[in-house]
Amino acid sequence: MTKELTPAKDDPVVYVIDDDDSVRAALEDLFASVGLKVLTFGSTQEFLAHRIENAPGCLVLDVRMPGQSGMDFHRQMAGMGIALPVVFITGHGDIAMGVEAMKNGAIEFLTKPFRDQNLLDAIHNGIEKDRERRRQQSAASALQASWASLTTGEQDVARLVVQGLLNKQIASRLEVSEITVKVRRGHVMRKMNAGSLADLVRLAEKLGI
Repeated sequence: MTKELTPAKDDPVVYVIDDDDSVRAALEDLFASVGLKVLTFGSTQEFLAHRIENAPGCLVLDVRMPGQSGMDFHRQMAGMGIALPVVFITGHGDIAMGVEAMKNGAIEFLTKPFRDQNLLDAIHNGIEKDRERRRQQSAASALQASWASLTTGEQDVARLVVQGLLNKQIASRLEVSEITVKVRRGHVMRKMNAGSLADLVRLAEKLGI
């Protein structure tokens, strides 16, 4: 299951999953007081029924809740296509639980009562990590699109260029003229936005060519 995304936005969103109404209300007020958009849910099922916004975000997750626990949900998030950084909050945590949460990629594990500033710091850290993930994802998608824009012949030339072959050698290997290789090579550099052979090699490495 992959969460469907709405059109991209830049304003971050904090999602809160906690079965305690008073905790959700307090966190909503806290995040709103520093200008953060917040959406609250009483269970993981409620959260899954909501469409995740296509914006940088962070998930505040209670450890113990009726039904599915926060720890179990966190372990399943990747398989559901949910990449939001997670900050755990709990009134029943222990060191072993905190260590497990951090090993599984949680940003922070806070035991109630906690200082508001500690939670806000963790949230801002999570949002910045999500922003960077989204930037990298966007760059990777753009690179894949550039590669896909090449013709089959241009891709063949590109693969041999990054192996260090000269135009004459590439022409012989592909059984085309050297002029054809030069033309295709020029198209490759332009479409891939590569200013030099070194740039093209780095892009090829990212593509796994």
